[in-house]
Amino acid sequence: MHRRDALRLSGAALATAALPAAPALAQAATHTVGMVVSLTGPAGRFGQAAAKSVELAFTTLNEAAGPAGIAGGRLAIDLRDAQSQGAVAVDQARQLVDLRRVPVIIGGIISSVSIPILTSVTAPAGVLQISPASSSPTLTRLGREGVSRGWFFRTITSDALQGTAAARYAMDIGFRRLAVIHVNNDFGVNMIAEFRRAYEALGGQILSVTPYNQGAASYAPEVTNALRGDPPALYLISYPGDGTTIARTWIQQGGPARFLLNDGMNSADFIRDVGPRFLNDTYGTSSGTVRTPSTEWFAEAYPRMSGGFDANAPAADRAFDAGAMVGLAVARAGRFESGPIRDALREITSPGGEVIHAGPEGFRRGLEMIRAGRRIRYVGVIGPVEFDEVGDITGPFRLWRIQNGQIVTTGEISAEQVAEIQRQLRR
Repeated sequence: MHRRDALRLSGAALATAALPAAPALAQAATHTVGMVVSLTGPAGRFGQAAAKSVELAFTTLNEAAGPAGIAGGRLAIDLRDAQSQGAVAVDQARQLVDLRRVPVIIGGIISSVSIPILTSVTAPAGVLQISPASSSPTLTRLGREGVSRGWFFRTITSDALQGTAAARYAMDIGFRRLAVIHVNNDFGVNMIAEFRRAYEALGGQILSVTPYNQGAASYAPEVTNALRGDPPALYLISYPGDGTTIARTWIQQGGPARFLLNDGMNSADFIRDVGPRFLNDTYGTSSGTVRTPSTEWFAEAYPRMSGGFDANAPAADRAFDAGAMVGLAVARAGRFESGPIRDALREITSPGGEVIHAGPEGFRRGLEMIRAGRRIRYVGVIGPVEFDEVGDITGPFRLWRIQNGQIVTTGEISAEQVAEIQRQLRR
């Protein structure tokens, strides 16, 4: 069996294998949602965690729906591996749209995968795409320029906001001079651009900026370049795989063990592989959450089925909400078609509906209300969100540090505080 076929078959079974056989649903339709995420490559752990989250969302929704199903059917996933490469992702997405006729694709994880899927496949085909982790400002621009055609949504805030939050945090913790090493893709280039604008305006000094290409056997030349000028700290914009190698090389070459990290680098794998003793002066920012009953339920349910991921795994919470929103939108639309699902996605997250939360009881109640023609508002694991005209959300940013091998939340920067800093920068 080819690897691609194995992924397709295992992915299609992902959301259904653990479900009890319900006779009333045996002949029901299967509503197959495509999912294109990086299961291998630098972003592989992100995609693996996200896939388990969507599996949990669909399994819980199917069970909550009972014999009635969701719009007369049962949610399932056709999971494809983007291999952290845009060209591979486009090929997999095109198969899902052209051959499997899916009306929705969840993915990608990294922006350099989500963008080509959007521009080459989903937007031209009129297929809904929702990403749980792609944060590049380019996606906002594509929406405003009409390229997305209203088909793209994401459950993570833009790096245009995170770069500002990271700059403020760097200054607050005393990182007033630093070097930067960043992944040389759309995500990394945009993140450093937004960070630099805010950081230098706030009085910070960037001593050097060094891009790197993913998947290299060694990053010694990049680290050597970044160490020129004896920087007192490093802002590393990366993924846990490459980032681990870079951080270890930095330390081995005598760089100070003082790091600022982006979202997604707060990974247990990164901490373990670099060594906790080297990371006690490490700080970072992540798109934040507001704790809700959904958060509490997810923290208990996800580790039990995830195969080793905890509820703080990068992209896990946002991927669950992406899956839950898709399932509830299918129910609200009443049919498994792209346009109605897209429109319903805004309805089930907008203020004015009765609040429901994640979990068997919350989903059961929400589906009953939808069948009764009543409005709901899903408040998920990441808290209440509302999509703007280009499918973006706004929200707080979580500030964290690593201490004794554990990720500890140190505070939060609200969306309003970030907006105020940006207003000041424009003056």
